[in-house]
Amino acid sequence: MDKAIVKSNLLLLLAAFFWGTTFVAQRIGMDALGPLAFTGIRFSLGTLVLIPFLFRRRRRRGNLARRWSLAGMALAGLVLCLGINLQQFGLVYTTAANAAFITSLYVVIVPFLGLLLGHVPGPGGWLGALVAVVGLYFLSVPRGLSLAPGDGLVLLSAVVWAVHVIVIAWLSPRMDSYVLAAGQFSVCAVVSLAGALLFEPIPLAGVAAAAIPLLYGGLLSVGAGFTLQVVAQRRSPPTHVAVIMSLEAVFGAVGGWLVLREILSGRQILGCVLMLAGVLVTQLWQPRLRSPASEVPAGVDPYSSASAPV
Repeated sequence: MDKAIVKSNLLLLLAAFFWGTTFVAQRIGMDALGPLAFTGIRFSLGTLVLIPFLFRRRRRRGNLARRWSLAGMALAGLVLCLGINLQQFGLVYTTAANAAFITSLYVVIVPFLGLLLGHVPGPGGWLGALVAVVGLYFLSVPRGLSLAPGDGLVLLSAVVWAVHVIVIAWLSPRMDSYVLAAGQFSVCAVVSLAGALLFEPIPLAGVAAAAIPLLYGGLLSVGAGFTLQVVAQRRSPPTHVAVIMSLEAVFGAVGGWLVLREILSGRQILGCVLMLAGVLVTQLWQPRLRSPASEVPAGVDPYSSASAPV
């Protein structure tokens, strides 16, 4: 295998590690801060990481932002804010492992959102969805037919993440990637902090106590994880990206076991395996879509789900 591809794959693996283990940081951080405050500070730090890249690219390309792009950044930021905060509130009532695997279902949901625009999922989408739903049942519905409250919130966040994937797929070819990332991160940070000021206390002692989870979630997951993904996906084949990014859920489960001492039952482990299998089938067995040129630039598949949420 080409050395450049191997290097890119290792960078993607590191990004998936950061994203997966951040579920642990999110749970620990809420011992000292509310969900909105944690998200707001975390994404503020992530925005700061990208500022040097913005200045560097501005010197090369001049003015990177257009007037209409502000609306795009606002839209992406609001969707991101809703998705991450649903996930954050869900983590108050569920484990890092459950949250990691349920969040990964956004990959399965993306093709079905395409039905609203007239795109019918291929056989991989239907099969992957069926396997993933069975896995979700084993993971999160131990008795009766109702999801645990935390798992339900995280499942709603997965739906929002799927919407976010489509929004980013439409915006990213039309905007500089670093401008889009920094813009949506900053919108998410401002809205979350505003919500925290209204509904949650933000004690300085709590910020200090949650410093390590905040730094990990902000600098490594949001800032470094995004940067690694942007750099690595230039060379890694799409199938490599799909498989490696799916490991985010595995890292979340392993991190929950090692750090938080979360123990999964045999039934839950079976659910995790089935959900991961459903995600992989959905990503690796995709039809080639032809989208109208007026909607999506050539070569861009809005229902590709290789990218993971940050």
